[in-house]
Amino acid sequence: MGEQDISEVRDDSQMRAFTRALLEDLQALERMIRDGKIESGIRRIGAEQELFLVDEGMRPAPVGYRMLADLAGKGSFAPELAQFNLEINLQPQVLGGKCLSAMEAELLEKIELARVEARRYEAQVLMVGILPSLEQSQLSLENMAPIPRFHQLNRIMTELRGGEFHTYIKGVDELQVRHDNVMLEACNTSFQIHFQVAPNEFAKLYNLAQLVTAPVLAAAVNSPVFLQHRLWKETRVALFQQSLDVRSAAHQARQARTRVSFGDSWVRDSVMEIYRDDVARFRSLLSTEVDESAFAVLERGDIPKLRALCLHNGTVYRWNRPCYGIGDGVPHLRIENRALPAGPSVVDEVANSAFYFGLMSALGEEYGDISKLMEFDECKANFMAAARYGLKAQLTWLHGETFTAGELILKHLLPLARQGLEVQNIDKADSDRYLGVLEERVQKGRSGAQWILDSLGNLAGTGTRDKRYRSISAAMIKRQADNQPVHTWELARANESPRWADSFRTVGQVMATDVFTVHPEDLVDLAASVMEWEHIRHVPVEDSEGRLVGLVSHRALLRMVGRGGNSDPVAVREIMTPDPVTITPKASTLGAIETMRRHKVSCLPVVRDGILVGIVTEADFIDVAAELLEEKLRDAGTDPA
Repeated sequence: MGEQDISEVRDDSQMRAFTRALLEDLQALERMIRDGKIESGIRRIGAEQELFLVDEGMRPAPVGYRMLADLAGKGSFAPELAQFNLEINLQPQVLGGKCLSAMEAELLEKIELARVEARRYEAQVLMVGILPSLEQSQLSLENMAPIPRFHQLNRIMTELRGGEFHTYIKGVDELQVRHDNVMLEACNTSFQIHFQVAPNEFAKLYNLAQLVTAPVLAAAVNSPVFLQHRLWKETRVALFQQSLDVRSAAHQARQARTRVSFGDSWVRDSVMEIYRDDVARFRSLLSTEVDESAFAVLERGDIPKLRALCLHNGTVYRWNRPCYGIGDGVPHLRIENRALPAGPSVVDEVANSAFYFGLMSALGEEYGDISKLMEFDECKANFMAAARYGLKAQLTWLHGETFTAGELILKHLLPLARQGLEVQNIDKADSDRYLGVLEERVQKGRSGAQWILDSLGNLAGTGTRDKRYRSISAAMIKRQADNQPVHTWELARANESPRWADSFRTVGQVMATDVFTVHPEDLVDLAASVMEWEHIRHVPVEDSEGRLVGLVSHRALLRMVGRGGNSDPVAVREIMTPDPVTITPKASTLGAIETMRRHKVSCLPVVRDGILVGIVTEADFIDVAAELLEEKLRDAGTDPA
């Protein structure tokens, strides 16, 4: 998606012109492969680092596009979909010698450049698959990078989805989200690694990449939360697939493949199988002017850029994606692994890469054609299991043996990865260091995802939920600065975020979402019992579709008892306050307090589009005031006790 001069496919003639160029690019690539024009005989590696930019309150900081102008000439920095993301493209290196430590050194250098530049905008850099402190309100088009192709792609995909993207993910918690643009995709940041391959070995090595992605991902998971819900160990996998799902109802009914996918089968002979399959399945969303036929370029002895093919390939998001490129005037093919998350530290990312590159180098020699040893569906199931459960995933390996991911890595795959790096003449000290980091992480069961979940457990009962998630983000930034592996990190503490007031700015940050409700036709005694059991003084009344229709207060119950009356059952609707005063999640806490004072109420149901999403009471604001006072006393060096 690096093309700038692109446009939306607006009419049939434009579609036909671009499709002709796309088909010619496919034919030209096939001829180049047949004529031996694609580079072979050398193995190169590379990577792309995606970053979050956050402010002092751990909110996304939309400053990335402005930073790029100042970072020009200091490295390969590139924009991402959101202005609170940034991408770093590393220099490709020959696989061998000290290439891994060179990758780490370049990453540390470029990330430090980004940190220095971010500070000029009062922002910080964070490496994580999904920002723990992210809020849905921050995923607006205002935060999309001002690049035409991003806005065009958003418009096209939103129209294809009928104006709304629906995401449903179930893990420890359950999350359902409806959103009106593609910015859900911007919640995901990755560390993408590239592996250059020769055309005649592409099928074999691509299948290996599919096979090893599951165990490598299981050890690398770093995205266990989204919108303050605990979901998959690598929630990016589910979120990315659903955030770019533009299938029509008819396509969904026949289970057509989504643009984000793992694939459906092993590759038999050539990279052309993947390209042809993707062109056949997915219509072009964007187009670009192609000045000259790829065949004409070949005829005069030059190398075609295959712009149409690369643009189409940039809108199909396989977790292992084939890529065509040109380096120093020589065309090549590479496999781009998109499954691994950013972070938790640079040394962890390079350790994951070492494990991947080692397995890619060793498994072909050890097992031969793996498509004859495992059904593809088992390989695909392994990938999904790794994303859901991390090191505890149950994986089916070759010959039908089953292991937990941790057992498979420690007993079988780490020794093979060491052999693979040795075969590639990787510096032994580098191999020992990076594979040692991964081995200790697996032995301790402390992936980045597990550190986040353990930290949440450590913070349980401290402050609001919003405050706990901001603590996680702040703690990660501090620990990443030292570049120590995640399995050595101290768990996050409650006092790590520098600005606790940021956790109390809006109603959505302090409201209770685990709300007990009753129906208008329910017995009043039920409402009274709920209040007694749960020690609450207000119970919202909602209809069968979740719309707020009333509020039952403790005072209303007391008045009913005081009036006496007959013994006939009384419905909630007879004593509830209809159309109660409400507030929205985006409202400020000060605005909520003022609303309570003005209307002389002690409770505000929180609604979004008429649907009850939470409740906030006077007691919540008393707790907030106590938190802030306690924090100020600590800052002044006074013991809050």
